[in-house]
Amino acid sequence: MSQRGVWQLQKLTVSYCNWGGSSRGIRAFMESQLAAFKESNPQLEVVTELNRGQHPFLKGAYKNKNERVVSVMNMSPEDVLLCATRLRNSLGRKVVKLKTRHVTKHPSLLNSIIHAYKADTICFSETVLGAQSKTKPLVFFSPFY
Repeated sequence: MSQRGVWQLQKLTVSYCNWGGSSRGIRAFMESQLAAFKESNPQLEVVTELNRGQHPFLKGAYKNKNERVVSVMNMSPEDVLLCATRLRNSLGRKVVKLKTRHVTKHPSLLNSIIHAYKADTICFSETVLGAQSKTKPLVFFSPFY
């Protein structure tokens, strides 16, 4: 995926075995679809390496120095192409669990209006009605609750 117009995946390494049965799909991918994948992604350096006796995998090296390895053992050529495309489209960073529901630098205007309205009703209740009775809680009905 490009971030501000710069593709994050720099290098894609295709590792396979020329004899093993689990590499059958990646060998077919290399014969039929790898050239078209290289041609459609000129910003990407694609390297093939032979690892005899090992299961096949795709390794992506990103600009932020992270690497992702995806096993393509016993996959069809279409599935291998899908995995390569996913590696190309990802940013290469780790998945981070958010502790809040929504994180933004620019909060919505409606949210600030709601908080201002709630603050005004609380201030109004304290200033105008505060001296009358402190034992009973004051309840306001608002469409924003």
